[in-house]
Amino acid sequence: MNLFFEEDGAFKAGTILSSTDSACQIELPTGKRIKVKKSHAFFEFTSPSPAEFIKQAQELSEDIDLDLLWNFASSDEFSYETAAKEYFGEEASKIELAATLFRLHANPVYFYRKGRGKYRAAPEETLKLALAAIERKKKLDEQKDAYVQQLLSGSSPEAITKIAIQLLSKPDKNSIEWKALKEATDIRSCSPLRLLMDVKAIPNAWRYHVESFFSLNFPKGKEFPASIASPGPLNFDDLPLAEVKAFSIDDSNTTEVDDAFSIEAVGDNRTRIGIHISAPSLGIAYDSPIDKAARERMSTVYAPGLKTTMLPEGWVKVFSLDEGNICPVLSLYALVNNETYEVVVTETKLERIQMAANLWYDKIEGQVTEEKIKENALDMPFGQEMSWIWHFAKHLQAKREEVRGRPEISGKIDWYFDLQGDDENAKVQLKGRIRGAPLDLLVAEMMIFANATWGEYLDKKKVAGIYRSQRMGRVKLTSVPGPHDGIGVEYYAWSTSPLRRYVDMVNQRQLISAVLDEDPTFKQNDLELFGVISSFDTKYSTFNDFQSRMERYWSLRWIEQENISKIKVTVIKGDLVRIDGLPMMQRIPGLPEFSRGQNLLMSVVNLDYIELVLELKLLEVLEQNEEAEEEEVIDETEHIEQQDATSEADKASDQISDIS
Repeated sequence: MNLFFEEDGAFKAGTILSSTDSACQIELPTGKRIKVKKSHAFFEFTSPSPAEFIKQAQELSEDIDLDLLWNFASSDEFSYETAAKEYFGEEASKIELAATLFRLHANPVYFYRKGRGKYRAAPEETLKLALAAIERKKKLDEQKDAYVQQLLSGSSPEAITKIAIQLLSKPDKNSIEWKALKEATDIRSCSPLRLLMDVKAIPNAWRYHVESFFSLNFPKGKEFPASIASPGPLNFDDLPLAEVKAFSIDDSNTTEVDDAFSIEAVGDNRTRIGIHISAPSLGIAYDSPIDKAARERMSTVYAPGLKTTMLPEGWVKVFSLDEGNICPVLSLYALVNNETYEVVVTETKLERIQMAANLWYDKIEGQVTEEKIKENALDMPFGQEMSWIWHFAKHLQAKREEVRGRPEISGKIDWYFDLQGDDENAKVQLKGRIRGAPLDLLVAEMMIFANATWGEYLDKKKVAGIYRSQRMGRVKLTSVPGPHDGIGVEYYAWSTSPLRRYVDMVNQRQLISAVLDEDPTFKQNDLELFGVISSFDTKYSTFNDFQSRMERYWSLRWIEQENISKIKVTVIKGDLVRIDGLPMMQRIPGLPEFSRGQNLLMSVVNLDYIELVLELKLLEVLEQNEEAEEEEVIDETEHIEQQDATSEADKASDQISDIS
């Protein structure tokens, strides 16, 4: 005798070896023996064999018309036996009983299971919806399979091409596009990025790096909403107009001119220098729509050939210190002794200035040399003023170096790219700026002086601020004032780039409240201030990483463009090297142990534009330049490992200085 029964949700048949009132000992067709409770048994049968019985029942179940079976079924709970008799007739065979059970159980959309052998027909409306969903899923599966085949054949479906970057940066893993991509990459044994590049869904590595960055960090797009694109009419006539001739020094492609200088002889062998910072916080109320937009971005994004501003162009134009404009500014005035260049007293004012000139770095740098400054031979607009500021800057630098315990690295070239074009097809021009050059020095030192002075001013006024400090090599933003060992100042609060950095705008609001003796936006230990610090840290780090990655990309492009086959590197530490003549460092796995500063000649093996790796092979160990080697290595190591250069006046291109 044989038994048809259920075990672990599956229907089986086997030969009865023995039986009690509660259970049977069964031998399955495989020879395995199991114990089956009587409550799990459906019925006994004599023929055919258990294996043949299951086979015939399953084959017959496929022939049962589901719609007809559903129509015959009662709207109330029913048994499989009742359904079989309704479908096959009162004399339904045991194979027909089993076939009906198979069919009922395999179609939960049509029949809801209510117990062992018990079912209930799905309501008509529910069934229609379920069947429609199944049909949709079937079509989606067919579409997915078509996508997979197209990807494997070497082309990209339009639906995948449209969202290729999104599939990598923010994939919807329930979408058929992602499922198709995942299935195709599993078959090809490659990464989704490599496959999308191969089928030209992502045309090239530049598109991947740029578009994935903006997809993640600017999910609403780079454009500002029209409602906040322009500030509308603003009036600052209530502010006094300073009687100064102000000038700025920036690269000619700078669109956010936020700092300027003025010089005025005041008698008694003293000079008053003015550092004037654009004051957008006067027109941008805290927590207003434009403030929220700036706070969401936190900073202007820079990369070779790319710039995405923190504020809309309309707002920048109103507050940028452009030649001829009368602009609201927060000014720091310092009365300086002409012989010692010591600061006698400082004063902070909220006022307006009329910009006399914008001087462009790239157009005058060749004329502004130390020799001409020392000979008092700068024959150009504001040449005398720049000479005086340079002497003052040298004095400030010397005082900082005394605190730091070592001099700033000077004479080293900071390399950057000037791209002819604004996309992946741009021609690459490599340019260099000499660290410590007169123009860089005077701008950087004035910004350091302003940030240090205003940091102390906030602390003395007991007004909350955001400080940038460095202790034991660790640089951090904090609401607690502290020294910046790398720069060599007791206080350091970013305040001089409010058009480009949200932290500077926050500090400017706090400074203005202190000047006007009003309640500040943020109190000490304000949780929202801590939120700004945390958010800015994250965003600024992300933006700097993007800039670094794009510099690596264009470094590789320049090597290819110039057909470079051999290149010199300098060992920084372990397998970390600096590529000579490029703004690029990288690790070379397997590099033999060399001392810091060792020069090596390497052959270019491969350029990987996706991983941004330059594959190199050691050709020759070159003679080592011992002069200033240790200081240079310290400088580069701090730049990488402390995420801050020994001087924050190291950033080139359109950011004359990181501190400005």
